[in-house]
Amino acid sequence: MRLILNILWLVLSGFWLFVSYFFAGIILCILIVTIPWGIAAFRIGLYALWPFGREIVAKPTAGVGSFLGNVVWVILAGWWLALEHILTGIALCITIIGIPLGIANFKLVPVSLMPLGKEVRDIRRGGPFDRNLGG
Repeated sequence: MRLILNILWLVLSGFWLFVSYFFAGIILCILIVTIPWGIAAFRIGLYALWPFGREIVAKPTAGVGSFLGNVVWVILAGWWLALEHILTGIALCITIIGIPLGIANFKLVPVSLMPLGKEVRDIRRGGPFDRNLGG
């Protein structure tokens, strides 16, 4: 099911979201001082390209620096990326098959506004195919 959702996501919205995050990352890396925000844009952009089967969680070590960095991020790139997620989510919710993808877009709005202090990790369900056979 994750594969089907990811393919639908990629075709309907994931590629263009990835392009937006990649573009923001390039601009932020060109400015040199904002390289940490550019790296965050690339990280979240890769997640936006293929999100199902992965999750974004808060880093326990994130502190005031991440909060202040997120304030700068909202000013530089976060607001228009969040707007893109909202508009794409609304467009996807028009069709029945697009509703789960639209909801996923709405769930990405907080991440697009505050990407620092977060990490992307694979979801482990604990089923027979998810077990670590190496020990």
